[in-house]
Amino acid sequence: MKRLLNLYRFDFSEPVNYKTEILSGVTVSLALVPEAVAFALIAGLSPLTGLYAAFVMGLVTSIFGGRPGMISGATGAVAVVLVTLAQSHGVEYIFATVVLAGLIQVTAGMLKLGKLMRLVPHPVIFGFVNGLAVIIFMSQLTQFKTPTGEWMTGDSLYMLLGLVALTMLIIWGLPKLSKALPASLIAILVIFAMVVTFNIDTKTVGDIASIKGGFPPFHIPEIPFTLETLKLIFPYALIMAGVGLIESLLTLNIVDEITETRGHGNKEAVAQGAANIVSGFFSGMGGCAMIGQSLINTSAGARARLSGIVAAVMLLVFIMFGSGLIEKLPMAALTGLMIMVS
Repeated sequence: MKRLLNLYRFDFSEPVNYKTEILSGVTVSLALVPEAVAFALIAGLSPLTGLYAAFVMGLVTSIFGGRPGMISGATGAVAVVLVTLAQSHGVEYIFATVVLAGLIQVTAGMLKLGKLMRLVPHPVIFGFVNGLAVIIFMSQLTQFKTPTGEWMTGDSLYMLLGLVALTMLIIWGLPKLSKALPASLIAILVIFAMVVTFNIDTKTVGDIASIKGGFPPFHIPEIPFTLETLKLIFPYALIMAGVGLIESLLTLNIVDEITETRGHGNKEAVAQGAANIVSGFFSGMGGCAMIGQSLINTSAGARARLSGIVAAVMLLVFIMFGSGLIEKLPMAALTGLMIMVS
């Protein structure tokens, strides 16, 4: 217990640029919505399962994590691990697996295994970053397909390409004129205003899935608490815990390089585990650090915990009160944003 208390000594004397942190948090929250929905669907789960995970993971790790400015949420790596279990045994076993994975991660952090990531050579980190950049870019290409899986053609394709290009142009060019507001947020708002004002027919967040819901309900997984159940879920939990920690701690190293500061790997491991435990009990699919959203956050100038907290809280506000508005967001703006990140 003493070791855990020593791990969580906060430095509240660090200066915070409130405008930058809040605006960056809002931008990240908008980018989180389609990602969380998409990863939940990949795992064969309800969109709200991914959104609840993004809220819980983002909030808990932003408050207690070892790397201020890093964003966590539902991720593709976790979705791929869980998809087979979801198909064979259902969502209740997913929740139990997420809780168990969280316990494993907390244990790893308490054993100070997080510091081992400091031994990872720079070429491996660069390879990880470049690999994720390719994955982020390739994942955006699905936005150029119809619901039947065919590539778009004609006016719908040209309109989408034009809006994506305009988004990228704003994100690239605006900082050269003024850095008063995050270019990513301005780009999203400009494209949104254009689509609404001119009634442009283009793909929106609502075309992917509805995000309307309430506060994440507390829920104890309804599974038999037997040795057989443990044998079933433990391999998935172990893989999820390992993949999540590796991705989170590598992302931590990347944010360290960008911000020229040093995070705390063991503290982050404990926070990731705690977030997954809470996520499993509040109808979430769990997750880990997100390199794309973390880069959006740091590129906007965010360096403190506040941006991650704002992103998580705003995501919950969208789910509970602003789903109708967020579902009208053009996917072109979010696609352009993610391509620029890659």
